[in-house]
Amino acid sequence: MERRVLPQVRRGTARTRAWRKLALGASVALGLVAAAPLSAQAAAPAACAALQEKYPDWKGKTLVNAINPHTPGYETIDPKDPSKYIGFDIDLGEAIGECLGFKLTYKPVTFAALLTTLAAGQADIVISDIYATKERAKAADFITYSKVFDGVLVAKGNPKGINGINMSMCGAAAAENTGYVEVPLIQALVPECKKAGKPEPTIQLYDNNANCIQAILAGRADTYVNDVNTVDSAVKAYPDKLEKAIAVTIPYSVGIAVPKDKPKFRDAVLAALIEVQKAGTHMELLKKHGLDVNNFKEPDILVAD
Repeated sequence: MERRVLPQVRRGTARTRAWRKLALGASVALGLVAAAPLSAQAAAPAACAALQEKYPDWKGKTLVNAINPHTPGYETIDPKDPSKYIGFDIDLGEAIGECLGFKLTYKPVTFAALLTTLAAGQADIVISDIYATKERAKAADFITYSKVFDGVLVAKGNPKGINGINMSMCGAAAAENTGYVEVPLIQALVPECKKAGKPEPTIQLYDNNANCIQAILAGRADTYVNDVNTVDSAVKAYPDKLEKAIAVTIPYSVGIAVPKDKPKFRDAVLAALIEVQKAGTHMELLKKHGLDVNNFKEPDILVAD
């Protein structure tokens, strides 16, 4: 995605720094399944024991993580055992839970339903490759943990010559996930294309990454813009049919969403994530799941103004 002037996610404010200095119960619902066992090392036992003493409300509990399990590398159904989920976000959540003394079970939903599921009390947390934005922070508080690099997926040979969310998309059909931040960026091109006398881009909305990718494979769409690791996985799966036109950075971070009315839980998750990062587990998990280590970032808090 080309670099555009976008609202920046503010980081490093005095309020955020104060939160970052903090040392860091839902039951299993019908239809929820377990995650694959975590293989990465746990955070420092002494530090986590101190956090469990400081934040005892979640020790011994089982919490529900709402996920959209269609993002390879991050969260997908385990092909070896359909009753389990695998991926970076799954393992990261398990590591945070282990540090704070709680276990996780999972509620699969569409991407657009992640935050509404959280707000409705049907989930306790969302760790599902969701970009933290000021707009989304109106519905949930975020603990950010990953930089965002997007990739532009196109058919092999890039027949439309698309090279980002720019004028090269005029007249192109883009497949996107409902609720993704890329949707309004593409929509913003409509008046620009019209002004230049070019056909406007169109958007096809789907519920998950797999359907967006299939839209390109079937010839219904020309491009799909999403997390670069997702795009790379698609190219790896279909090397003769797909390619990545370009990789770009956008000014957002991936975040863990928690209910706005549970600031103590938010601070506990932040503190546990800090310990998980100190232990090197975060970096190990990026490597384990074939993700770019440059995605790593120290955590911050993002809330609505």
